[in-house]
Amino acid sequence: MTYTWTIQLFAGLPERFGIAAITLEHNSDTITAAALKQLLAAAYPQHAALIGIAFVACNHSYAADQTTLRSSDELALLPPVSGGEEPASGIAASMEMYVITADPIRESDVVAKVIVSAHGASLAFVGTTREWTHGQRTVKLEYEAYAPMAIATMKKIGDEIAERWPGALCAISHRIGIVGLAETSVVIAVSAPHRGDCYEASRYAIERLKQIVPIWKKEIWEDGSEWKGHQLGPWNPTVPLTDY
Repeated sequence: MTYTWTIQLFAGLPERFGIAAITLEHNSDTITAAALKQLLAAAYPQHAALIGIAFVACNHSYAADQTTLRSSDELALLPPVSGGEEPASGIAASMEMYVITADPIRESDVVAKVIVSAHGASLAFVGTTREWTHGQRTVKLEYEAYAPMAIATMKKIGDEIAERWPGALCAISHRIGIVGLAETSVVIAVSAPHRGDCYEASRYAIERLKQIVPIWKKEIWEDGSEWKGHQLGPWNPTVPLTDY
């Protein structure tokens, strides 16, 4: 008996593979994440190097190599995330703490979600599209997200912040689609009883977002474009962030 395995593709992967999702036939209903990547590499040897540095997601969570997968799981192959440098019209309500949206983001709306009477400090990190990078002129950026998993991992960041800095609150909104020069792509708002914790938690949030949230960025120049992956060294979103 054979089982059908479907693996969704994101960011530059559909362009590389020429399809939005890979369908494989396999003689088992269970397999480890590492074995699945080996099957994919054997089926697409020209992309074996890229498959090797990608991560498998299972039901909106990163799957370590030894994780057992089932053919009925929601699976995705995720390239390195953008480095940050849906509700997209209906994915979530405006007062949700963690939002993926195709609409412009207002900093004040995100900050308002973390302002409470018990806190004496709040900060907003605002990421915008930069025109020049290493001497190359960017015309605009295009962001893509695996929206359900992106929201789940942003919530994980908020939970980690609340554990590390008791009482701290975090809200994150990130754009998808085209983001023009000087437009806002991400707002991270943090509040805490005291400013020291607030500064630390804000820095932690943006570095952690770069590490684990499945959002990808395409830099579009006057003469071409390129999907940008993780720029912080070897990418392993299953490892906790200890230095930030």
